[in-house]
Amino acid sequence: MSTAGQVLASSRPLSWINTAFPFGAAYLLAGGGPDLAFWVGCLWFLIPYNLLMYGINDVFDYESDLRNPRKGGVEGIVLDRRVHRVTIVAAVASNVPFVVVLAAMGSAASNLVLAISVFAVAAYSVPVLRFKERPFLDSITSSTHFVSPAVFGLALADARGAGVEVDLTVVAALAGFFAWGIGSHAFGAVQDVTADRAAGIGSIGTALGARNTTWFALTAYLVGGVFLLALPWPAMLSALLVLPYVVNIAPYLSITDETCEAANVAWRRFLWLNFASGFLVTQLLIWIALR
Repeated sequence: MSTAGQVLASSRPLSWINTAFPFGAAYLLAGGGPDLAFWVGCLWFLIPYNLLMYGINDVFDYESDLRNPRKGGVEGIVLDRRVHRVTIVAAVASNVPFVVVLAAMGSAASNLVLAISVFAVAAYSVPVLRFKERPFLDSITSSTHFVSPAVFGLALADARGAGVEVDLTVVAALAGFFAWGIGSHAFGAVQDVTADRAAGIGSIGTALGARNTTWFALTAYLVGGVFLLALPWPAMLSALLVLPYVVNIAPYLSITDETCEAANVAWRRFLWLNFASGFLVTQLLIWIALR
């Protein structure tokens, strides 16, 4: 693979929509329109943001990725050493202009969310901070990666004059999304329990063990569904979307540390399940908008 191909692949194209969609949907739902801020934000969260998030992770996780049989496909590539510096430079250079422009378009509140979002992305992987190796903080930080674009969308729309009111509906929706993110990251850590322990890497999976982490993920999904039930009709139907995720991981509730790698089958289903969920959320939002 060429240098440019490796850099692009490190941004996980399969997951681009997972950060762009929350921003775009939140911005429009908050009263914003398809203006310059909307398109700049969508483009940033679509590609540069993911390059910053996953690219630097691939650089600083190089040694462990070499020993990880999951790497090399949709779950991430193993960057050649010669591409490490280029990846970091590309990640920073592609993000700075967007951050500057969005900060100029925003307010103190939206810029605070923007700063938290960028910090969470960097803190997850960079040396010394390495939140990804701090049990429980790893899942919280990972969820922030996907929820903060939605929060930023709300804050930026308010800064652009939409007049966003943070009520129970907004809080419940974000809380449900955040719980979903925590559960998803936790279950993703299950498949690496043995490998992470062998490499001396900490995670929620190594702290709780494979079985307990799977139960933790299941609980987080259900908690997310309960939060979504607090939404008004028909938005509360979004609570049903946690059920496929529960069904996906339910067969692994008795998994052991020794058999943890078997969870990779469910993790691969999870990657595609997100597309189905995104489609259904989109249809629900259209229904709500047309009522």
